[in-house]
Amino acid sequence: GLGSVFDVLLANARLVLGVSGAAVLAIATLAVKRLIDRATSPRDEGDPKAEQKSLEESWQDLALIKTTPKPPKKQRREDLSEPLLSPAQPLVPGEAHDPRGCSPPLGAPQVKPSPLRCLTLQEKLLSHSSQLAVPEIQASLILQLARSICTQLQNFLRNKCPELPFGRLFLSGALLDGLEVLAADHIHLMLPVVLDAGLWSLISGEDTVVRNPQHWMIKRIDLGYFPRGCSPWDRFIVGRYLSSNVLNETLHKLLVASINWPAIGGLLGCAIHPVVASRELKLEVKHDQVELSITLFPVVEMEDKVLLAVPPEGLVENLWLESFYRAEVSRVKELDAGDAGARQLCLRILNGVCRSQPSLHKLGGSPVTHIILHLSDTASDWAEESLADRFQQVLEELVAYLEKGVLPSYFNPKINLFSGLLEEEIDEMGFVLYRAMSEPEVLL
Repeated sequence: GLGSVFDVLLANARLVLGVSGAAVLAIATLAVKRLIDRATSPRDEGDPKAEQKSLEESWQDLALIKTTPKPPKKQRREDLSEPLLSPAQPLVPGEAHDPRGCSPPLGAPQVKPSPLRCLTLQEKLLSHSSQLAVPEIQASLILQLARSICTQLQNFLRNKCPELPFGRLFLSGALLDGLEVLAADHIHLMLPVVLDAGLWSLISGEDTVVRNPQHWMIKRIDLGYFPRGCSPWDRFIVGRYLSSNVLNETLHKLLVASINWPAIGGLLGCAIHPVVASRELKLEVKHDQVELSITLFPVVEMEDKVLLAVPPEGLVENLWLESFYRAEVSRVKELDAGDAGARQLCLRILNGVCRSQPSLHKLGGSPVTHIILHLSDTASDWAEESLADRFQQVLEELVAYLEKGVLPSYFNPKINLFSGLLEEEIDEMGFVLYRAMSEPEVLL
């Protein structure tokens, strides 16, 4: 009767377990049957050879049961797209055991499917980079809205302030240069301030009270021959210097009180609100599909310098901040074009890391770009196959610069790009990156 039960079970095992599962069950069942038959059969108690043979067969059957390989667990429907697990590797003494690579005990509830396989850092970086791309539809809508707002603002300034020779507004930012990641939620709007080079000159911040080479002052010259009023920008002079603060305050009043943003927003199918309580000239745009922040920057281009009306915080006024963004992007793309490198790919990944990690927000953009440019002078292999090595090296360089508290600008070594960071912020960034040096995957 027991044998017939086993036969019925084996007959239906193939339908339930498949071919490999049925084979495993058949081997185990055969061993059990042999043990039962031997236990119920009469023994030759007087024959020592028979007893020895029976004992050896019992151990062989027990070994057969123990060493029978377990059938592979059938994947659930949602797991069928995942690759199979790689064979388990023996643990190195002292190495932490990864519980995700272990097979769960028989009968344990399966809460989550086992990971696919052990990916290398190179594979993880390439996979992560594909997740950083801004959706094309979103990027297209953002650019369309930004250009329309740019046109409306240009027309308003021409009608409201025809005496001020503003240049043609243009868009700027990582989205236009293919370096934006995760979400296209901000963009820069550049407002050129056209100056007569014969009436204005630049004074380095090193020669001012701030002693900062990244800030400049724009001085009105030859007042004896060309008195006030000769330049339309003389109305923004404070102590013979073109004041970025006064210019920003004037534009802020125009954005908040003079422009009919509800009407413009209704025309463009969105809601536009100027940010009143902000030192920056900022607009918040809300559309059914996207939300966008637009920051307006008055910009002066003189003597091969690009200066933004971004004065430092505090009581100091009239200062203009030198921007290297255009030179940074141009240099990175030039280097990549020269050796088919992956600097832009590495930069996008690092920008995504800094954006997703709150403690690293202030490292994104310019500091990371300058690290890559510095590294390009010493590391020549920037092929995509070396992405993992370069990524690891950038982390090491960042930690080294944070330990010193100084990151020299690639274009002007006198400028410390960490000068605007607090000591606590530097310590926190250094701690996060130092821990990630041994396992960079935690940043992704």
